[in-house]
Amino acid sequence: MLQNAGPGTLLRIALGALGLFISLPSARPAEKPPCEAVTEADRQYTICVFDARKDRLRLFLASADGKPYGGFQAIAEAVKSQGDSLAFAMNAGMFGTDFRPVGLYVERGRQLRAANTRRGSGNFHMMPNGIFYFGNAGAGIMETGRFLKAGLHPEYATQSGPMLVIDGALHPKIEATGTSEKIRNGVGVRDGHIVIFAISDEPVTFYRFATLFRDRLQCPNALFLDGSVSSLYAPDFGRDDTLLPLGPIVGVVDKAER
Repeated sequence: MLQNAGPGTLLRIALGALGLFISLPSARPAEKPPCEAVTEADRQYTICVFDARKDRLRLFLASADGKPYGGFQAIAEAVKSQGDSLAFAMNAGMFGTDFRPVGLYVERGRQLRAANTRRGSGNFHMMPNGIFYFGNAGAGIMETGRFLKAGLHPEYATQSGPMLVIDGALHPKIEATGTSEKIRNGVGVRDGHIVIFAISDEPVTFYRFATLFRDRLQCPNALFLDGSVSSLYAPDFGRDDTLLPLGPIVGVVDKAER
């Protein structure tokens, strides 16, 4: 049919085909990176978001010989030896001088440390404290007492304190008049599976940090993980903090293509 068409007709057809080709996307849009910089109330934070049902969230404490990893590089090397890669990591709960957790710790379904319900001083004992738990079915954050009464048996769990947000309200002892400012990190959960980690890039009060989770990140429940030693490993974001030896660490493992 085109063999009898004039040169003008052929030119118009060619240009139309070219326009159609140009209008089509050459590839799917790149997936949004998990970590981004956020400014809230004149303070800078790094926020990293994952889906517990899709991303391979893990807790790490010690290698096979029982020696605590103590930091991100040791974990990255261990993961690499299995043919995978560590895409994200953050300190995940308070620990003692032996780098062992001071509260509940569950890894791969095994409870390695029982829940700590004792009273005491310090942020961990600023009741109520809470437990961050997750597995392939989802994730959650719950006050320690409620968690224990619920009889849950998650694949992973770590206890820390204090709670920052409890059912949409700030922890009752976190006040706007607080003056102590530190680098802080924490975690919130939304919709039963969206896990949101935050670390301040400059010193902030508990109040500023808690309201970040409640107001900006819309997390009905959020948990303080630690302060001062707060560290982030996010190579795609240009972060590999090596401040101090660490105890429990939460990470995301990217499975290598096989």
